[in-house]
Amino acid sequence: MKRSFTLNINGELMILDSPKIMGILNITPDSFYSGSRVSSESEILSRAEEMLLNGADLLDIGGYSSKPGAEDVSEEEEIKRVIPAISAVKKAFPETRISIDTFRSSVAMTAIHAGASIINDISGGDGDPEMFQTVKRLKVPYIIMHMQGTPKTMQKSPSYKNVVQDVYRSLSLKINRLRLTGVTDVIVDVGFGFGKTLEHNYALLANLDYFHSLECPLLVGISRKSMVYKALDITPEESLNGTVVLNTIAAQKGAQILRVHDVKEAKEMLRLYSLTNLS
Repeated sequence: MKRSFTLNINGELMILDSPKIMGILNITPDSFYSGSRVSSESEILSRAEEMLLNGADLLDIGGYSSKPGAEDVSEEEEIKRVIPAISAVKKAFPETRISIDTFRSSVAMTAIHAGASIINDISGGDGDPEMFQTVKRLKVPYIIMHMQGTPKTMQKSPSYKNVVQDVYRSLSLKINRLRLTGVTDVIVDVGFGFGKTLEHNYALLANLDYFHSLECPLLVGISRKSMVYKALDITPEESLNGTVVLNTIAAQKGAQILRVHDVKEAKEMLRLYSLTNLS
């Protein structure tokens, strides 16, 4: 299914007429995939440059680990981690489109002022009641993700009557609130791995095209997650092949943005995929 959307990013339109790649930069010491962690400015700039040269359309910078069971990080520590990283990347690569991965409105606002252009909120507004109004004031695209619980609790027996319908209903209600608030550029993330069992994750992927009726671009974040490595009985470090396969399925089902650790491999997949004219 091929659908085209546009995002207003700093006054310029980003046309989502084909899948875009979002590269992950984790400024955390405890992200579930060790290969995604960077800390020093030189590491951050080296990884950013590598991703941009390999074709990343966006970079997603976060300073709060959202792996299952992750401990809380203070607002001050989160800002201390992400703002220097955003500033350094924007200084070295001024044209880079950056999303700030945070559920805190204060962190989001500080990051946007530092050079980020998109807010990526894993809590879908539940983590901070001020987030929707902050998005409205900042006039930036907003990624709204579904999560059951919090990173610390989300994998403790997640339960749904019907995972596809329940996630859809939750996102639909929040999107309506955002639109009533005046937010227009909303991107949907069904939240693979966030309060879902292996079966829930695959049910959502199998029915991903169902979420197109929300009339928003779809972002898929599957990269090296447990739905890959647990299904194959391997580790996150061994999960590249499985990730590429699932991202291919997501592209076939109309995902507009793929959030990945491995940009080069994702771009190669999309180049080959575009030759098939399956979308």
